Amino acid sequence: MQAHQWQWGIDQWVEYLKDKETPVLPSTRQVLAELQEGGEERRDNLAARELVDIVYADPYLALKLLRRAEERRSRQLGHDTTTPLAAVLQTGFDELREIVASSPPDTATLPGCRACEQRAVLASTIARAWANRRADVSPDEVALAALLVDTAELLLWHFASEMTDQETQVRDWNEFFWALMPRRSAIEFTFRQLTMALAQAWELPNLIVMLIKGTDTPRANIARLACAAARQIGHAPQPASLLAVLQEIAKVIPDASLAELTEPLPLTDEMRADLQAALAAANDSAPVTPPDQPAPPT
Repeated sequence: MQAHQWQWGIDQWVEYLKDKETPVLPSTRQVLAELQEGGEERRDNLAARELVDIVYADPYLALKLLRRAEERRSRQLGHDTTTPLAAVLQTGFDELREIVASSPPDTATLPGCRACEQRAVLASTIARAWANRRADVSPDEVALAALLVDTAELLLWHFASEMTDQETQVRDWNEFFWALMPRRSAIEFTFRQLTMALAQAWELPNLIVMLIKGTDTPRANIARLACAAARQIGHAPQPASLLAVLQEIAKVIPDASLAELTEPLPLTDEMRADLQAALAAANDSAPVTPPDQPAPPT
């Protein structure tokens, strides 16, 4: 990273990043290599859903597929591609393998990059589970949005790692130590704002852009809260913080129990018990509405 890039605004970063080729995860290369070694019969019997699962495990590959599908759609005047399944059906195994093979090697070494990749995959898993629980019309769309929410941060880890490392430390401090003196950012935009600007520059499907943006709809709130839960889990989760996220998602999926909402979260039995206790304490402290009286406004 050059010294003058610290002074760049969001438009300059969009121009710099929008055409950059990103790597795919090493695990993606390994899985596809194993499929290739399995022979033609194994590839012919490969279900589309198996390929989709590979995409859900790699936010870089998901972005590459989505962008390629949209480029093809713009030429053929087809429908928007809003799910990994639709993108995979358009490309097939051979083109998917070509995309992976032509991707540059993964040279990122900072722990923050790996943490961001893992967080994106976890957020997508949580979002799909919650969207399924709500009987969403297309849980895959919600899951894809959650997978791509941190796109700008993922790109910056590869092309401006020093700045990204510093900014993520500032962000995490301000989020998790909000009662203390906030730290000042060295850049004038947030990663989320850069993600939105890139999504528009790439002309991604409007539905996915709106879900990433977090427009106040049940589906967008599921994606947003799944990302919040994944972030909490990645930072030694505290019951009170996770409980706040679960209480919000419970409003979006009111018929789901705490056990159902926490089922997709990779928590220890001790943490689940702590959440149950925190929920019971929160319910005990809630004001009781007298019979035949309207509830207080919220």
